[in-house]
Amino acid sequence: MTQTTAKDQTPGETPNAESGAREPAEDIVVGPEDTLTYEDAPDPAPDGADAATGGEADDPAERIAELEAEVARLNREYLSALAEAQNTKRIADKRIQDNAKYAVSNLAKAILPVADNMDRALAAAPAEARASDPALNNLAVGVEMTAKELLNALGQYGVKRIEAMNQPFDPNLHQAMQEMENPDVPAGTVIQVYQDGYVIHDRLLRPAMVVVSRGGPKRTVPTAEAPAPGDAGGQGVDTSV
Repeated sequence: MTQTTAKDQTPGETPNAESGAREPAEDIVVGPEDTLTYEDAPDPAPDGADAATGGEADDPAERIAELEAEVARLNREYLSALAEAQNTKRIADKRIQDNAKYAVSNLAKAILPVADNMDRALAAAPAEARASDPALNNLAVGVEMTAKELLNALGQYGVKRIEAMNQPFDPNLHQAMQEMENPDVPAGTVIQVYQDGYVIHDRLLRPAMVVVSRGGPKRTVPTAEAPAPGDAGGQGVDTSV
């Protein structure tokens, strides 16, 4: 029995499964009716047509309105982002300034007891005792000079002592430890200071511990005088007939 291989086949023939004979392959014939011409091709989308929906282009006025709305939205977002950036920069600058301005607050607060002890040492050496004892007087002078240098050093960093004696009581600067009857001064006046208070620049570092008077006349609050007629800031009235 003779076997037919793919090598023995000639172009245009297919083997017969039963007889093994070669049969001519069916040719695919393309007729004139199957040929595509330019007339049969689909027309391209017209200019301005919507590729997604196949509809006509949007109205130019509507498109302009949409673009203007988009520009307005982007402008608002830009202004909002710019304002936020400026606020962030302002806050950062303020923090940097505060850090530089109040950097010595903790150190100054720790040094204040040294100034308090010097004041107590000077209070223990009254003028009469210093006059009768030259050694005590020299010691007191040294303590005074040291206390003065300490306050000058603190003052270079904005630390200042609060002048509370004979001043009206201010809860923002003073801490009342006691009230004492004193009809000779207006009520609410500081008549004794237990411990000096200090501020650093415009911030309270330590309140002054004070004794406040009571029983005296009420303190009068000065008010701005009303301008007289014809003065600057006021308008005169003409009373002539």
